[in-house]
Amino acid sequence: MVDRELGYVGYFDRESCDLDEFKVLTSQNLTGAHVPHAADIVKNVPVYDMDALRPSLDDPAKRRALLAEWGHVFRFSAGVIALKRAYEDTSVIDRASKVFDAIIADEKASAAGKGDHFATAGANDRVWNSLQKQCLRDPEGFARYFGNTSLAAAAEAWLGPNYQMTAQVNQVRPGGKAQSAHRDYHLGFQTADECMRYPAHAHEVTATLTLQGAVFHVDTPVESGPTKLLPFSQAYGPGYVAFHDDAFRAYFEEAHVQVALEKGDAVFFNPGLFHAAGENRSADINRMVNLLQVSSPFGRALEAVDRKSMSLALFPELVRLKQGGALSAAELDAAISACAEGYPFPTNLDTDPPIGGLAPPSMADLMRKALEDGATAEKFAGTLADQAQRQAA
Repeated sequence: MVDRELGYVGYFDRESCDLDEFKVLTSQNLTGAHVPHAADIVKNVPVYDMDALRPSLDDPAKRRALLAEWGHVFRFSAGVIALKRAYEDTSVIDRASKVFDAIIADEKASAAGKGDHFATAGANDRVWNSLQKQCLRDPEGFARYFGNTSLAAAAEAWLGPNYQMTAQVNQVRPGGKAQSAHRDYHLGFQTADECMRYPAHAHEVTATLTLQGAVFHVDTPVESGPTKLLPFSQAYGPGYVAFHDDAFRAYFEEAHVQVALEKGDAVFFNPGLFHAAGENRSADINRMVNLLQVSSPFGRALEAVDRKSMSLALFPELVRLKQGGALSAAELDAAISACAEGYPFPTNLDTDPPIGGLAPPSMADLMRKALEDGATAEKFAGTLADQAQRQAA
């Protein structure tokens, strides 16, 4: 939505999405002059040989120059980097794979597994919060796995120091189907209508708050379905609305690229990059990847607030004020927004999975629904208690 008089974009809507403009943007070609540290460029994806570059990470000036290059790629250029031999010793990968296999087996036996984003439950294997589960089960192996200067450098290149790591293992067996094109957390987990409620500048900011990554636990030729990528697509302003559009998704299927990778390699990309897991068309490759989602340290409120207690105290008053007509619907909604937690993450996705949408309901969603349904204060208290139990790590 462009303010014609003032000449700026205040909000993105469906009319903001121009497929021809998107095609021009994503038809660029990356050249070596833009990525001088890269050993190769494969299908517009700069590939960095970490065996050659690892010593540079110990030199402050050389490290800073490399990280500046990666940051530029993430924001303005291809949007994605591939790190060959991110792990010098792949026995560390094998050790972690055994831990993840054991976790998968245990969760299947206990019926804790909730499926994944790729297919119906049981078609593939997903380990939510593999970071915590690996650390608690094998802390030494965790130290060796995440004591990796290549991964740390990529995270810092986009987020700076003090970032927060999260991880989710995904194992896609032969026959596992592809995803549809999408962007990722935060706005990537919202519907198109929800995205359109956020001002245009928030669409740009959201992509700077996280970095997507993947560590490859097996050799991953193209037939096994490595991530489908559309270089340069992260630079498209209304992309968080556009990726929901069928025409944009169809173009992605025509224009995407896939890069074969090996055990111990890693990729990192801007969460705004249009991407999707590929179909595993191999006969015998269980494609295990540890998906990393690294968060900025700055996504925090100033004060620690007990919003559950506040919501329990406020709800009966909202009921009274609604019944008496003292507050309009918009005023009630504003009061809820000031009190309840409006964002459903972080949560425990094993016990609080998205059902019927891209994200589970937030505390504010539950409060609005309880008010709409005429729930009693006791019933609302039970609803919040159930949510807290689901969200518990």
